[in-house]
Amino acid sequence: MNKFINNLEKKFGKYAIPNLTLYLVVLYAIGYVLELAPAQVNIISFLTLNPEMILRGQIWRLVTWLIIPPSKVSILVIITLLFYYFVGSNMERTLGTFRYNLFIISGALLMIIGAFLAYFLNVSMYGIEFTQTYMPIISFTFSSYYLQQIVFLAFAILYPNVQVLLMFLIPIKVKYLGYFYGAFLAYQCFIAFIQRDYAVFFAIGSQFINLLLFYAALGKLNKYKPGEMHRRSEFQKNVRMTPRGVTRHKCAVCGRTEVTNPDLEFRFCSKCNGNYEYCQEHLFTHQHVK
Repeated sequence: MNKFINNLEKKFGKYAIPNLTLYLVVLYAIGYVLELAPAQVNIISFLTLNPEMILRGQIWRLVTWLIIPPSKVSILVIITLLFYYFVGSNMERTLGTFRYNLFIISGALLMIIGAFLAYFLNVSMYGIEFTQTYMPIISFTFSSYYLQQIVFLAFAILYPNVQVLLMFLIPIKVKYLGYFYGAFLAYQCFIAFIQRDYAVFFAIGSQFINLLLFYAALGKLNKYKPGEMHRRSEFQKNVRMTPRGVTRHKCAVCGRTEVTNPDLEFRFCSKCNGNYEYCQEHLFTHQHVK
């Protein structure tokens, strides 16, 4: 998958939007302003991801749903958005502008696909009249809220040991919050499926697919490939044959080796000038040696 993404970056990398998270936060600010409009106008209802209206020609909804903020404005929401900006900015610095753009765009596209799947499934099960009646309400489910949650889970994968202050008092590592939010979203998705709430099911499910693609792009799934499992087996044999105190692999960033951390995987970086080897945690996050 990395080869495919690298080819995309060569072709379309120049179109990537730097500091994308800032623009998303600005869109939320516009959404909060639009929510102040009189109830009779109800501008927000014309911006939702409503497949029924899109099929009738209101194609702007394919983009404008990103303007709709996750919740009503409050001090807590403002703090959350500032944290979201912190998360997104650090992810962009780690992944690169193009890869971060790709992650956000793929999440948005999968959300759109999920909305249409939920729409057609509701039509097939309950009929067009029922769907037309409740789709304006259901369409609010397909918002940037779940996209924002998955961005945080991706951040927890990249920076599992970063500490944040829970309730502004309790220091806690991001990975534990990631476990909690991931389990909570999975539970919501499961309950939605049982209750046939296909809007919530596809909204969350689409973002989990995006997270899985992100995880695969980091190379985290390589260890489950048969060839990679065989390579690890041969590697362990060679390690046992290596004289005591001698190492074959060493991370150029943290200095860990296969002796000190036998569960780590090591790779050489093709973008660095020279034979620089990195562990799985620093392969995508190190600064390239030029």
